[in-house]
Amino acid sequence: MSCGPVRRPLVPVYITLDLHVFTREYPSGTVRSMPALNVEFSDRELEDLRQIAKERGTSMKALVREAAAADIARHRALQEGAEAFRRFFASHADEFAAAFPDDEPSAKGEGRAA
Repeated sequence: MSCGPVRRPLVPVYITLDLHVFTREYPSGTVRSMPALNVEFSDRELEDLRQIAKERGTSMKALVREAAAADIARHRALQEGAEAFRRFFASHADEFAAAFPDDEPSAKGEGRAA
């Protein structure tokens, strides 16, 4: 049973990017089933993205994906570094307390946060 013509949502031209562009991190055939994300940019940002992608000889989609992947990797590295520092500090708390007694909490029931 037909209810009329199928209406497709209007998609701005700048959103319809080449789906067959893959980076080293996303080998051919692995991205097609991955979830997508629509991102809005100002006209200025969009023009800058186009120019940068053109200068680098890549697509806008690959450029944005690469930037997001780099930020995710940076975020993970910072989290891992912070956790390593917390473990190191906790395992050497007595040494830090002896070296920096003025930084120790007062005896009014305050304990070490580490």
